[in-house]
Amino acid sequence: MSSSQLKQPFQYEKITLSSKTDKIKGKRAKNTSKTIKRIGTYLVAEKGKLILVILMVLLSSGLGLLGPYLVGVAIDEFIVTKQSAGLAYLLIWLLIIFILHSASVFLQNFWMIGIAQNTVYTLRKQIYNQFHRLPISYFDVRQQGELMSRVTNDIDNINNTLNQSVIQILASIITLVGTVTVMLLLSPILTLITMTIIPLMFFAMRWITKRTGPLYKMQQNDLGELNGYVEEIVSGQQIVKVFSQEERAIREFKERNEQLKHSGFWAQTIAGYIPKVMNTLNFLSFAFIALFGGILAIKGHITVGVIVIFTEYARQFTRPLNELSNQFNILLSAVAGAERVFSVLDEEVEEVDETGAKELTSVVGHVTFEHVSFSYSNTEVLSDISFEVKPGQTVAFVGHTGAGKTTIVNLLSRFYHYNSGKIMLDGIELKDIKRSSLRSHMAFVLQDTFLFQGTIKDNIRYGRLDATDEEVIHAAKQANAHSFIERLPNGYDTIIDQEGSSISQGQKQLLTVARAMIAEPSMLILDEATSNIDTITELKIQEGLKRLMKNRTSFVIAHRLNTIQQADQIILLENGKIVEQGTHEQLIKKRGKYNELYSK
Repeated sequence: MSSSQLKQPFQYEKITLSSKTDKIKGKRAKNTSKTIKRIGTYLVAEKGKLILVILMVLLSSGLGLLGPYLVGVAIDEFIVTKQSAGLAYLLIWLLIIFILHSASVFLQNFWMIGIAQNTVYTLRKQIYNQFHRLPISYFDVRQQGELMSRVTNDIDNINNTLNQSVIQILASIITLVGTVTVMLLLSPILTLITMTIIPLMFFAMRWITKRTGPLYKMQQNDLGELNGYVEEIVSGQQIVKVFSQEERAIREFKERNEQLKHSGFWAQTIAGYIPKVMNTLNFLSFAFIALFGGILAIKGHITVGVIVIFTEYARQFTRPLNELSNQFNILLSAVAGAERVFSVLDEEVEEVDETGAKELTSVVGHVTFEHVSFSYSNTEVLSDISFEVKPGQTVAFVGHTGAGKTTIVNLLSRFYHYNSGKIMLDGIELKDIKRSSLRSHMAFVLQDTFLFQGTIKDNIRYGRLDATDEEVIHAAKQANAHSFIERLPNGYDTIIDQEGSSISQGQKQLLTVARAMIAEPSMLILDEATSNIDTITELKIQEGLKRLMKNRTSFVIAHRLNTIQQADQIILLENGKIVEQGTHEQLIKKRGKYNELYSK
């Protein structure tokens, strides 16, 4: 993506906040209530612990209300009257209440952390399993880093919210109800005076939350984009350096980082207004209680202890409102992340196998394409493709980039489903074969090698997990990889990273040939496995591939025509159509487009 395609950083300092908020309307979470309910379904699965949490919250909230009331009683009964009899007894009860309150808070937090961890564990497991059920086309159009952000940042956001917000919201609601009830019993008049700040709180919170919701949503999206870009640049660091694009990469990162900084700054800044507003309203509430409570006390309507109780209850009354407002903003951020997680879980998975789809016990390798057409995003990619490959034959696909070569093998492996026509394997249409069964009889050796972090032995064994060490070594020998593996410090137990940075490109390709070799496939797909390899290593790879291809039906995507002269059939594609077909000698004699390509 070029820098011109990036969203421009926010310019809050140049425009009014209200105008900016108007521009980002529509970025608010679309289904907040639905998403919250969906998160709730995960909590219900932990209903046993959740009930215990609720009981502890009720206990801690009740004890929190009882403490100030007893302090007021102590003032009226002992301090004002200057009588000490019974004061020690009441202080012991206050100590017991304090201990029980602390224990209940500890237990509710302890159990809630367990609930949160189990919930995010389930979410991570579901989204990871979902990745393996989604079609290849889903990953073709999305950045890996952006998807990783959903598994890490967004789910961590949910975890933090569950740890903090659920208990806080529940405790705040219970405390509010209990506080108002006790205040009304003590003095309805002073309660009504204290409540005059509620409308101010309501309008202030409404103004703030209307702006923080869209900003939290934007912040999560910007974070996902930044993660995706960083993952892309780190993975392609060699290309960045080869083409001296460091400054451009730094500039584009800076633009994305600025964008995230601005969205995060304003989300946190506006949310930060909440404690300031609440503190101001708290002071206003205390002033009302002191003024009107003093007047009522002078007239004998209430006692000094009641004023003290009201002062503490007023703080307990505004504190839950403050916490509810704060947690609401945190909740909005979590909902934004949860929507991104659920959007992956709700993606249409790879088509399920047809009812009665067959499990292949063996494959001969007789493949036919019968008038196959395929379109992607309303763009025709293949049109009326027909050819036959007999068991053990090698067919090579040639043509310019975008001609449809890779699409054919993607259809054959059922990464995509053709729109019309038929693809037959041993007389059975592909859609009538289970995907897992079909792919278990296939092996791939691609141009872009991929190795997993682990030992060389484990990477080769990935082709067949139950292979013995002896079979791993035999496959490596067949692929001409054994000699270089033996020279490594730890041989087959040498640990390599995902990029295989400790070995050369040619050696990585030899390992992928060994990985395909050990799978003992009936069909083989090669995507120019020897491109960009030095001549000596290329000869080793070709020798290994000849052993691998022997008596196997093979499909070769060819970029260099001199590597496919021995193919039983060569198919030249152009704009998704077959324009020439035959052996190398036959196509050369035609003096057509294949001959032109070969002569270049």
